[in-house]
Amino acid sequence: MENVMSQPAWHKVAEVELIYKSNLRASERPKITSSKDASELLMAVWNENKIDFVEQFKILLLNRANRVLGIVEISSGGVTGTVADPKLIFAAALKANACGIIISHNHPSCNLNPSRADEELTQKIKHAGKFLDITLLDHVIVTSEGYYSFADEGLL
Repeated sequence: MENVMSQPAWHKVAEVELIYKSNLRASERPKITSSKDASELLMAVWNENKIDFVEQFKILLLNRANRVLGIVEISSGGVTGTVADPKLIFAAALKANACGIIISHNHPSCNLNPSRADEELTQKIKHAGKFLDITLLDHVIVTSEGYYSFADEGLL
């Protein structure tokens, strides 16, 4: 009997396919020119039943002209936090061939001030993006009553 373990297992390797599909022409995609644009788009797609209930983390994927390629929900957590895994953030950005990203999460408490963890995550994502040539353009905290922009506050 032949030893199966000694044979190459090429037929057992998963195939990975990277694709991005859009039903919109580039000129039809929303263009982000300010934190206000980003917050308005985010609020238009945020589930109004969850914004004051649980913390969620989403990203806007942008092309070189700051046109929105897509919006991805990275995580949905509890009342006081959610996990924003940088691997998932950049997996989505790479799959869409994004040149820039805007990260965002909500504060169910309606407190717009960023936490120390928010600030640390922002810097972590910013530095990781540099290696991949994916620019972190902003981190927007949204609530049902307003928004906070890290870029506007000079924290990027």
